[in-house]
Amino acid sequence: MTPEELSAFIRTSLLEAISENLIDLSEEDIPVEIKVERPRSREHGDWATNIAMQLAKKAGTNPRAFAGILTEKLNANPDITKTDIAGPGFINITLNAAAAGELARTILTAGESYGRNQSAEGTHVNLEFVSANPTGPIHVGGARWAAVGDSLARILEATGVNVTREYYFNDHGAQIDRFSKSLLARARGQEAPEDGYGGQYIEDIANEVLGAHPEVTLAELDDAAAQEFFREYGVNLMFAEIKKELEAFRVHFDVFFHEDTLHKSGAVDRAIETLRSKGVIFEQDGATWVRTTDFGDDKDRVIIKSDGDAAYFAGDIAYYLDKRNRGADQVILMLGADHHGYIGRIYAMTRAFGDTAGKGENHEILIGQLVNLVRDGEPVRMSKRAGTIVVLADLVEAAGVDAARYSLVRAAMDTTLEIDLALISSHTNENPVYYVQYAHARTKSVDRNAAEHGVTRDNFDPSLLDSEADNELLATLAKYPEIVSQAAQLREPHRIARYVEDLAGAYHAWYGKSRVTPRADEEVTPVHQARLWLNDATGQVLANGLGLLGVSAPDKM
Repeated sequence: MTPEELSAFIRTSLLEAISENLIDLSEEDIPVEIKVERPRSREHGDWATNIAMQLAKKAGTNPRAFAGILTEKLNANPDITKTDIAGPGFINITLNAAAAGELARTILTAGESYGRNQSAEGTHVNLEFVSANPTGPIHVGGARWAAVGDSLARILEATGVNVTREYYFNDHGAQIDRFSKSLLARARGQEAPEDGYGGQYIEDIANEVLGAHPEVTLAELDDAAAQEFFREYGVNLMFAEIKKELEAFRVHFDVFFHEDTLHKSGAVDRAIETLRSKGVIFEQDGATWVRTTDFGDDKDRVIIKSDGDAAYFAGDIAYYLDKRNRGADQVILMLGADHHGYIGRIYAMTRAFGDTAGKGENHEILIGQLVNLVRDGEPVRMSKRAGTIVVLADLVEAAGVDAARYSLVRAAMDTTLEIDLALISSHTNENPVYYVQYAHARTKSVDRNAAEHGVTRDNFDPSLLDSEADNELLATLAKYPEIVSQAAQLREPHRIARYVEDLAGAYHAWYGKSRVTPRADEEVTPVHQARLWLNDATGQVLANGLGLLGVSAPDKM
């Protein structure tokens, strides 16, 4: 019996009690999903629920009396060995071994679908992440957003969400001017401008542009024409390199949206007119403003400057409206730590359009913190490619894609992350990704060894999974669907990483106490077969969890 099945049975029992006039409630009073969780101590049972404490007052009785009525119903289920009422009205539930062990069959029958649900089916989320300026390689902070954003997209899809992964290509504005000037300077053998970009990649791109266009002679171009030449071709080359790095990092985007199109297509003007029709646009000092203070901002915002140029915020307004017009129910925007002050104005803009802003509503902003790399206790600050920063390619080169992705997603995104390159490159149990991947590889090794000894899954008696180690492993496996739902609802992919580490620990402990293959002087027994089912179920859940993080589940290590 899975937690979901137990939850459904408790709800059915409550509805029966209502129909029999045992409790004074209506069907609408009963939650669609009854929460069940593991007791703090396994001595208290397999599962516990506080539903009696939630509903007793409305039913006109006390929680323990309410629990007494419910436990009589629960005890009629042959899969339930006993129930106990604890404290003010908690109900502890103990399953019989067969009911608990059936979880292994459930997992293997579901396969890759175990843990997934359709609770958010029909919801369309536009998830924008990374969106690094196309003026250099993706730095390690952007790499964190790549890993976290892609993992969040996978987790949301595991709950039925239709996710559009989007990258905002900042190809309009001063940073592109500085980038093209830097390329031009290096092509002429000069140092980059003081406010320009350094690093070997600038010289590499400049040489690549010149090599691809031998018909162009820089000496024949004035500065404006030469800069425009590098703007056109250099930016495209840099962005192609960014896409290549992301694909190699297992991060795929559905949409690459070009900022410049907002200005060339008239989208900025249309967005301003939409807000004007809502009465929130005003003119002052020769500029056009949005009255965002009416919607919680600390000051009103300029969208068209007095010189007639659009402010950066104008692009934000047009871009949000474009996303919503494309059918997104929710827009999730992932930003770095330096954008924290940006939240107020973006949420105010959302409300100015008549939408809601905040977690799980029309517009949601997630802020991430910095990443620090260390090796042998010393900070790693320089890159051969970028000069002054460490970039994604450096991290992948040092640790590989699996270790890089896992280490970037393992901690809550709103905390500063320190990654020890020596640790995540090691093949020891101190390395979290190795620890988890090794657990999966071990399940496959056990599976191969079992086949050699004639242990198969032809027969399965779940009641034989009754040892303490079996129960602990089954209990951990049962938590996975809830962890997936929590990770999606809270936008916290690190919950999946911490779960698979817990599962790996439970499996390694079980492996040390349980034999799947018989000893030399033993015959294959139904116990060996039952444990093979549990072994393989664990491997399936480890693979499912790692898959949500974009990390491989190797068969051998």
